[in-house]
Amino acid sequence: MIPRFYNSLEKILPENKVLIIYGSRRVGKTTLLKALLESSGLKYKIDSGDNIRISEILSSRDFDLLTEYASGFDLIAIDEAQQIKDVGMGLKILIDNIPDLKLIATGSSSFYLSQKIGEPLTGRKRIVNLFPFAQGELFFSFSTFEIKEKRNDFLIFGAYPEVITANTKKEKIIIIDELVSSYLLKDILALENIRNSKVLLNLLKLLSFQVGHLVSINELAKQLRADGKTINRYLDLLEKSFIIFKISAYSSNLRKEISKKSKYYFFDNGIRNGIIMQFGPLDLRNDIGQLWENFMVSEFYKRNSYLQLFQQFYFWRNYNGQEIDLIIEKDGKLEALEFKWKKEIGKLPVDFRKKYGDIEYQIINQKNYLGYLKLDS
Repeated sequence: MIPRFYNSLEKILPENKVLIIYGSRRVGKTTLLKALLESSGLKYKIDSGDNIRISEILSSRDFDLLTEYASGFDLIAIDEAQQIKDVGMGLKILIDNIPDLKLIATGSSSFYLSQKIGEPLTGRKRIVNLFPFAQGELFFSFSTFEIKEKRNDFLIFGAYPEVITANTKKEKIIIIDELVSSYLLKDILALENIRNSKVLLNLLKLLSFQVGHLVSINELAKQLRADGKTINRYLDLLEKSFIIFKISAYSSNLRKEISKKSKYYFFDNGIRNGIIMQFGPLDLRNDIGQLWENFMVSEFYKRNSYLQLFQQFYFWRNYNGQEIDLIIEKDGKLEALEFKWKKEIGKLPVDFRKKYGDIEYQIINQKNYLGYLKLDS
């Protein structure tokens, strides 16, 4: 088993707070949870929100029943906690009334679980997100050379745990197809009562083809024959379900800078390719630039989340056609990154330099990328 970044409870579980682990389905939450529990040295039990009896107990608000349930354990973990009605209140009663009890809950639908946890655990929770494997996590098991050998596979098939461990291309495609068709949209369709799944899937297809390009809500709505509010709602749900994420434009409101549109990226290249069923080798593809940009932006996103760097991500583009793939801002300091598959030399766009001055500028390509992705601060 390849170790994850979150490799010990001491690292992520604060005193007198509930640890909430969010992530998409099949991303490895249950595997991580079991590994954390087994290495904790604590007396623990793990239950599932799918268990009707456990669900009744944790949603009961019955103090005596809840304390009896927790009696004798140092740590209680609830997997798939989003299945439990009012789970936040049950966890609050436990954490407030049983000294030194440690609690962990996992959920595959961040938008749904967060609604149920919400106010009851305000100030009493720590949230961590689990993604498909980050390149930085692979250093725990592989050398730089070994990771680079697998680079093309990551660009085409992504980094979900089952995909990484699959032995053949056919196995990888079968797993990705199952993820796309059976798991990733399951919570949205079931919990949000979305009847027109065709619009949702077509929206994902459009986003897959527009990776790295500016996305207009009005244009999406027109192409899908839906209203803008519906498209906005679907985009929000797809973000909260860990399928896509948005990067906004960096702008000081200059008329010559494009700031009304956004870019959307997929957390995993394999999911992006699975939506449009394109798994051909890189040398036969015309979208290698998009694959590389999606891969790199998502890797920087994961690294920012895991290391809690609190960076803000933007892109920059003006009407003169000058652009920067990723601008990282922290504490007022800017850094510009360009993701080029082969290009090694470049310079900061003239218009950007005139407005914002010289800032650190890097071109990240297939030769140097791993040096930017290690999970150290």
